[in-house]
Amino acid sequence: MLPWKRALRPLAALLLTAAVATVPAATAAADTAPSSGWNDWSCKPSAEHPRPVVLVHGTLGNSVDNWLSLAPYLEDRGYCVYSLDYGRLTGVPLFYGLGPVDKSAEQLSAFVDKVLAATGAAKADLVGHSQGGVMPRYYLKFLGGAAKVNALVGLAPDNHGASLSGLTNLLPYFPGASDLVKATTPGLADQIPGSDFLTRLNAGGDTVPGVHYTVIATKYDEVATPWQSDYLSGSDVHNVLLQDLCPLDLSEHVAIGLFDRIAFHEVADALDPAHATATTCASAFS
Repeated sequence: MLPWKRALRPLAALLLTAAVATVPAATAAADTAPSSGWNDWSCKPSAEHPRPVVLVHGTLGNSVDNWLSLAPYLEDRGYCVYSLDYGRLTGVPLFYGLGPVDKSAEQLSAFVDKVLAATGAAKADLVGHSQGGVMPRYYLKFLGGAAKVNALVGLAPDNHGASLSGLTNLLPYFPGASDLVKATTPGLADQIPGSDFLTRLNAGGDTVPGVHYTVIATKYDEVATPWQSDYLSGSDVHNVLLQDLCPLDLSEHVAIGLFDRIAFHEVADALDPAHATATTCASAFS
């Protein structure tokens, strides 16, 4: 190994460690969500909620830990709820979303087809956290997902890149660092602002016709910075800042997806706009 490559390994490890530090310790040993509760393949959507909901975890998340709060929240409201693991790297257990994002989108495509076949529904709704709000946009735009998806709801989605509060801006100062990150954790490299993946994804517009988009951002986001970069532009887009709904909400990038019931209320409104109610600080107790 060349000396400079050996020297760069600590930097790559630092970037990965910084990202890992933003997620809770994994609590599940399995690669898939429980067969009881959500991911119930016998669930049939009701007339009130005719579309199944597919939950898409974020970088370094998985189908269980990312959704221990939101999945039951939606189940309690009568939804058929499903989640998947995607973007696995060989030899890296529990922490997923690290593979190439376009390949992860292919995995999402296959999973949505499985959900639609099991439920008999014509379309699904997608709810994603962080990368889970961005990767589905590739599926919608390039893999035919727009014909199978009614709505995409993103919780702190890094739609225009995750700069990690500016940390990624330091990569050019370390020769070879960007190439090393791309080679070892391509899912992270794809989310760096200005990456080839994001350039292709956002070229020609952020959205595709026929899909309803909702973005729920927090001004305390320390991963997708500035937080305004979460927002999408398009004719069928609802961008909302969590603190406009409740100024007391201090959730940052991770908390908004893991346990923030104010954000969850806004998710429920986006999934069923005909019966939406105002999201306020009191939504934390609803």
